[in-house]
Amino acid sequence: MMMRRLLQGLLAMGAVFASASMAASADNHITVAAAADLHQALDDVVAAYRHDHPDSRIDVVYGSSGNLLTQIEQGAPFEIFFSADSNYPQQLVEHGKSGSTPVPYAFGHLVMWSASIDMRGVQVADLAQPRFGRIAIANPQHAPYGKRAEQALRAAGVWDKVQSRLVFGDNIAQTAQFAQSGNAQVGLVAESLVINAPVKGTSEPVPASLYEPLKQSFVLTKHGADSPLARDFASYVQGAPAKAILSRYGFNLPEDGAH
Repeated sequence: MMMRRLLQGLLAMGAVFASASMAASADNHITVAAAADLHQALDDVVAAYRHDHPDSRIDVVYGSSGNLLTQIEQGAPFEIFFSADSNYPQQLVEHGKSGSTPVPYAFGHLVMWSASIDMRGVQVADLAQPRFGRIAIANPQHAPYGKRAEQALRAAGVWDKVQSRLVFGDNIAQTAQFAQSGNAQVGLVAESLVINAPVKGTSEPVPASLYEPLKQSFVLTKHGADSPLARDFASYVQGAPAKAILSRYGFNLPEDGAH
């Protein structure tokens, strides 16, 4: 009997220690859902944060903002959602799935980029010419940069003329890969993904007057509302070191007053 009680006590203590260990692990680990245009910039922000917080672990899942919103609403365990379009975090708030109000962190830019054609001085309307070949854009149904690319092509009066030559990426990172690999001769992509591209190419900005501003915001999800690490990382993103990294990748900051 005494031996049974001793074993029961040890098992109970083990359960307590295991529970405490799991809680500590959860405190030091978050998963972030982020728009694909942040792929390189946010990796650098996370690396800078972890330099000062080596015990923390921050995993980032990149995708189109629309797809990530759907995953969060269906219960995906992300603590923070960085979107390329402020409308998506706002939807999370309206649907009762957020743990904070949206915080603007940057404005993105759309550019025409090519590895094989000199794009300097090219106008959006010029893309109707067959010499520009296949044109990659992100899927306008769920990718903010794809929606802005469609707006720009329509505003320039060439949307119908380029339809047969469009190649759609699932998100803006895949769209940039299409252009960099030669699967498309031109890509309407995020400046942040080509500003330091490993593949040499040329780009020309898409005039901001042709598309809605790419105002970008992040929000704590309901799942991440009680996470000290999520709250601390959210504060870090609003600080000077993180802003300097975002600027280096071509993003305008909200206080710049420009997009």
